[in-house]
Amino acid sequence: MARSTTTRRKTINTLAAWTVGLLIFFPILWTILTSFKTEATAIADPPVFLFFDWTLENYAVVQERSDYMRFLWNSVIIAGGSTLLGILVAVPAAWSMAFVPSKRTKDILLWMLSTKMLPAVGVLYPIYIIFIEAGLLDTRIGLTLVLMLINLPIIVWMLYTYFREIPGEILEAARMDGATLKEEILYILTPMAIPGIASTVLLNIILAWNEAFWTLNLTAAKAAPLTAFIASYSSPEGLFYAKLSAASTMAIAPVLILGWFSQKQLVRGLTFGAVK
Repeated sequence: MARSTTTRRKTINTLAAWTVGLLIFFPILWTILTSFKTEATAIADPPVFLFFDWTLENYAVVQERSDYMRFLWNSVIIAGGSTLLGILVAVPAAWSMAFVPSKRTKDILLWMLSTKMLPAVGVLYPIYIIFIEAGLLDTRIGLTLVLMLINLPIIVWMLYTYFREIPGEILEAARMDGATLKEEILYILTPMAIPGIASTVLLNIILAWNEAFWTLNLTAAKAAPLTAFIASYSSPEGLFYAKLSAASTMAIAPVLILGWFSQKQLVRGLTFGAVK
C-alpha cells in the first residue's frame, strides 16, 4: 500500500532538493557569470554577483588567442574513441565474468578495481618512455589508448553489474535455438542491456572529457584537448580569472548540452525502448 504524503512534506522535500541542486550547480554558475566580467570586476572584493557591466570581450580574446574548434575536435575524438574502444573490450569481458565465471573472477574484478587506486604519477615515466619509443607522444591515438585503459576497469565493473541482472536462462534459450556466441552478445545480450550500456557510455565520456593529468603530460599542441586549452590560461604572467572562466565555459558547454540531451532523449528513449 502506497504511503501517503502531505502537501507540506512535498513542498519541503521540493525546496530541499532545489537547494541542494543549486548549491551543487553554483560553482558552474559563478564560472559562467565571471566569464562575462572584466578582469577588474572578476577580482573585486566583495564579489559582484549579477549587477555588473556585462561584456563579451573575454570570449573574443580567447577565440583570437586559441583555436577553440581544434581543441574541441580533439576532445570529441579522444573521449568518443576511448569510450568506443572501451565498450568493445568491456562487453565481451563483462559477459564472460557474468555468465561464465571462474573461481578467479572475483579476484580479477578486485584486481582491476585496485589499479584505479594507483597514483597516475607512479606510471607516468614508463608510459612516457613507451610513447616516445612508439611515436605516440602528442597524438590522438596514444591519448585515446591511455584513457581507454584507465577507464576500462570502471566500464567492466558497471557492465558486469548490469549483466548480472539479466537472467541467464534467456541466453541459454538462445543457444538452444542455435545462436552463436557473436549472435548471443549482439542480438540478445546487448539489446537487453542498452540502458546500462548507455549510462556506462555517458559516464566514460565525462571521465575522458574531464581528464587533465594525462592530457597535459602526453600532449603538447597537435592532440591537446579542451583541458589543455583551459590550463593554458594559467601562466607565469598571472591568473586571468575572467578569461579563464570564459575558456572554462566554452569547454563545459558541450558537456552541459550532452547532459541535457542525454537526460531528455538518450537515456529516456533507450530505457523506454528496452521496457517496451
